[in-house]
Amino acid sequence: MTIGLGILLIVVGLIFAFDVINADTSAVDGQALGWILVLGGILAIVLPLVIEQMHTRRTATTVVDDRPVRTRRVVEERHVEDPPL
Repeated sequence: MTIGLGILLIVVGLIFAFDVINADTSAVDGQALGWILVLGGILAIVLPLVIEQMHTRRTATTVVDDRPVRTRRVVEERHVEDPPL
């Protein structure tokens, strides 16, 4: 959902930034609004990816396979939380 919203914001922002349509935006500068929407769209795409990458780095999974004849499997999962800054 966030990628779709980011793409939508970028498209609408570029429409306003390059004056593709003639909309009455006398109260607001159309180009400035367009570039703000483009930046918001880029952030809507990039931030969830960065947050997910940071979350993935904190999770470590260790699989130990010491079974001679498929009898034993040990799975260890650790969640390491960094203290808040």
